[in-house]
Amino acid sequence: MDYKAFFADVEAWIGQANHAAMRHGMDNPEFWQWVADSSGELCRKYQEHRLAIKQMMMLVEWLEEVYEKNSGRREAP
Repeated sequence: MDYKAFFADVEAWIGQANHAAMRHGMDNPEFWQWVADSSGELCRKYQEHRLAIKQMMMLVEWLEEVYEKNSGRREAP
């Protein structure tokens, strides 16, 4: 796997996620559909490499935590 290319794609995906969150709002199902679809596409681009899967799972979990914190669903530590 070309790690440099992969992490450049991850960096670009984070920027796209920020843009999608601003465009749709994190409380919009369209945003979460975009997250699911685009993270799956990135994993497939790298032939479902374990690192790609784990990296994208971590980023989706991070977005969920940001959403929960901002929506007041969970107390901040």
